[in-house]
Amino acid sequence: MLPAPCTSAQGRKFRKQARHGMAKETSFAPLLRDFLHYLKLEKGLSGNTLDAYGRDIHNYLDYLFAVLKLRDPGGVSLRHIEDYLLELTETGLAATTIARNISSIRSFHLFLMLEGHAAANPAQLVKLPKKALKLPEVLDATQIARMIEAAGSSEAASRTPLRDRAILECLYATGMRVSELTELTLAQLYPEIGFVRVFGKGSKERLIPAGRKAFEAVESYLKSERGLLQKPGQTTDNAVFLNVRGSGLSRVSVWQLVKKAARFAGITSPVYPHAFRHSFATHLLEGGADLRSVQQMLGHVSINTTEIYTHVDRSFLQQVYRDFHPRG
Repeated sequence: MLPAPCTSAQGRKFRKQARHGMAKETSFAPLLRDFLHYLKLEKGLSGNTLDAYGRDIHNYLDYLFAVLKLRDPGGVSLRHIEDYLLELTETGLAATTIARNISSIRSFHLFLMLEGHAAANPAQLVKLPKKALKLPEVLDATQIARMIEAAGSSEAASRTPLRDRAILECLYATGMRVSELTELTLAQLYPEIGFVRVFGKGSKERLIPAGRKAFEAVESYLKSERGLLQKPGQTTDNAVFLNVRGSGLSRVSVWQLVKKAARFAGITSPVYPHAFRHSFATHLLEGGADLRSVQQMLGHVSINTTEIYTHVDRSFLQQVYRDFHPRG
């Protein structure tokens, strides 16, 4: 039997976002059964360890099948694995949990290679994290502006251009996580004072300031599109952002929206929703914001986590040096 899906809140959300999860017809399901059988007989792993590996690979295969639309496990590349690990990183999992997932994925791809299902093990190049996984590259302000314009343009042929534009404006204006954005309700918006109330990890509440452009974009969407998306009698829990079926938007939908906007904006490098959070923090720090303020807006418990976002390019550091050093 397949192991029971992860019962954590994160696991439930991930499978919901993956729409239909692992379909019965995929070849991944029997491979997972064989993999767990291999671990039990060849590796002699304990029941608890087998359960952990099973949950990790179950969610990993859900992602490959439902999000990346892969059908052949032999076609998985290092890029696919890195995409998945970035998704895990954004959920705020501990480095030890990320490391365990990497170990599970390494073992699974080694098994695929040994059984002749794949020619190589792409996961062998993935390194265990020391402190944190590599974050997405920061976007500059021009790239973000192009993506926002592209999301609401006629070229993108979106059925919800105002919603799509408002989503990107909010991600960049507040630095909120994608999960926080998809769970945002109308009652959490305070346009009259320029703040958004967000519930982060562990249901910790914080107030984030948001700029005029973000609130204007949200207001346009609420007035013109949200009412059209609502379905009679359907409960949305007053979610701000709805999909075309009238339900709350999923993280996968935001992920796809960002990819599409990047493509129409002419950005060829990989772009992820988390890049907006990363850019938000980096641009604030480059503009002179203090680290403690950025920490509060991001909702980080430790200042050490916020310091990850201080990696700025060398040209900016050189300019700061020239501007402020007496001998610059």
